[in-house]
Amino acid sequence: MQILKKILQSNYLLLCLFILVILISYYRCNLEKISVYKDEVEFKLKVIDKKYKNNKYTVTLLGKEKLISYTDDFPYDVGDIINVKGSLSKPQNNTIPNTFNYYKYLQSRGILWELKISEINIVKGNSNLINKIKNFINNRINNNKYHEYLSIYLLGDSSDFTNEKRDIYEKCGLSYLISIGSLQIMMIVKLLNKLEEKSKLKKNKSLVINSVVIILYILFTNGIIGVLRSGLCYILSSVLRYYKIKYKYPNIIFVIGIILLIINPYYITNIGFLYSFTISIIISLNTRKITGSYFNRLFHISFIAFISSLPITIYFNYEINFLAIIYSFLFIPIFHFIIFPLSIIVFIFSFLSPVYYFIISFIEYIIKNLSNIDFLFIVFRKPSMILIIIYYIVIVNYIINKRRLFLLIILLIIHKNINKIVPEKLITYLDVGEGDSIVLKNNNHLFLLDTGGNTYYSYSDNIIKYIKSLGISKIESLILSHGDMDHIGEAINLVENFKVEKVIFNCGGNSDLESELKNVLDKKKIKYYSCIKELDFGDSKLSFLNTREYDNENDNSSVIYTELNNYKFLFMGDAEIDKEKDVLDKYNISDIDVLKVGHHGSKTSSSKNFINKTNPKYSIISVGKNNRYGHPNKEVLNNLDNSKIYRTDNDGSIVLKVKNNKLMVETFCS
Repeated sequence: MQILKKILQSNYLLLCLFILVILISYYRCNLEKISVYKDEVEFKLKVIDKKYKNNKYTVTLLGKEKLISYTDDFPYDVGDIINVKGSLSKPQNNTIPNTFNYYKYLQSRGILWELKISEINIVKGNSNLINKIKNFINNRINNNKYHEYLSIYLLGDSSDFTNEKRDIYEKCGLSYLISIGSLQIMMIVKLLNKLEEKSKLKKNKSLVINSVVIILYILFTNGIIGVLRSGLCYILSSVLRYYKIKYKYPNIIFVIGIILLIINPYYITNIGFLYSFTISIIISLNTRKITGSYFNRLFHISFIAFISSLPITIYFNYEINFLAIIYSFLFIPIFHFIIFPLSIIVFIFSFLSPVYYFIISFIEYIIKNLSNIDFLFIVFRKPSMILIIIYYIVIVNYIINKRRLFLLIILLIIHKNINKIVPEKLITYLDVGEGDSIVLKNNNHLFLLDTGGNTYYSYSDNIIKYIKSLGISKIESLILSHGDMDHIGEAINLVENFKVEKVIFNCGGNSDLESELKNVLDKKKIKYYSCIKELDFGDSKLSFLNTREYDNENDNSSVIYTELNNYKFLFMGDAEIDKEKDVLDKYNISDIDVLKVGHHGSKTSSSKNFINKTNPKYSIISVGKNNRYGHPNKEVLNNLDNSKIYRTDNDGSIVLKVKNNKLMVETFCS
């Protein structure tokens, strides 16, 4: 008992242990993953979670390890034991850098493998009372017309929330309002304490009841990090108070963090874990200074939470809305005193749902309008781990000495201008399936060549996310090689949702998509040009190798040549053999360092003569995985045999960096 007391009162010991466990967890996360099932094809599993969205079930299953499966039909409930025949595969990584990584998200939930089901048989139906209650709660919520809000505010399940709605909260820095954690635990404890006071229960019985209810709530919410952290911290601190063991609250957080990381080291990749523990630790270090009225304490807490979460937000989202402090001050009381209590009431009395929906819709209307206020919305380049550490040294320094906020402000200004201070020249061939989209960055200047596009999946959000991760808040020039869907399809989404200074079209007539885009550009008063010869690109230039107008859209593609630090880049769009011949006849093009292969490696492009004359060292083929056209063509691959070939279907996005006058290649395969 004495050893426990000393540990709980030793800040530095637990902090060092916490950091050590973080480092070990990070190391374990990067080890090669081998399934405990190895080559097994039959599995006995328990259903632990089940969600239905977009006409498909997402099912979480537990056996020797946790698995995830996606299926069109799944007539089983949480708690059922099933026999499954199928095969395991590794979930896909993101192939566009600095965008949402679904594989790491699954890892943070302890899921490393995806199960493709071929046959299912039930072994035993759900007989567990807790699972029956959980199924009842889920069914009652799902049967409510406004289930997406009840799912969020009671269970922390935002899977039914649309990306559009999620974006307005994120833009205002209010993403935590569509998640659950300390607020819900605090409200549950307050409600239980009032009931227990009226019942005149003894402290030991109250402690047991509160702990049991919180554990049940953790189970019902599938162990969401915010609920798990705050719930376990409450239980541990309550037990210590009951036995009159002195402790420091930050140490309680360290102990819970250490336990969780030992159980699941992949929590270290979970943004919820990082937010929850970082903010709660830093706030707990300031509890003595958080005094005064409710609103004074609320503003102080909001400010500390904002400051302490800055580096994490910049690292994952690359942008900060500095009005978020004010928005938090305005909306936390509304969600604290109205939305969460009303969610419980509506769960019980569903006839009040229309009133509930009206209130939330009105609040969302306000948040949506606030999200359009962007003058304090600042984009930052993705920071290195060293910069993150510097941020937290400065933040902790400010927490200790309130007069040193200027150090954080100076650091933010330096970070914001990092593209001017630390040069970065790169060209990124994005994996947008069977299409083209290329980001050209020359220090603080960014152009986008084509946008990709198809009718099944939108890449615009990922393109915008990647551009922001480079510390860029606008596209200076959106260059569209020609008017086909796979090159221009995302253009309208981009100009509607991101700052674009001007748009460059190719020579030749307009396709229907180009005409539609020009109507949007006219309404937004964005300038556009056609058939230009040259474009300034920082300390370099883009040269448009125009020849003549052709009778097909592919040959009317803009062919573009540029140099970065004397490295030669050639972008062929979908230009075919006739255009290639005309370019060679009109321009002196030879010894290209990097060739963007024309028309996705189709046999209509990349003739033997053209490849021999241009003589590329690297050849980049932008092509969709298992595409129906059979791209790239074998003959084209043979023509390119003397160059190093990279393909987006095999290599994911391909980043070429010019650094210290050297050309470096990095790939992001799934």
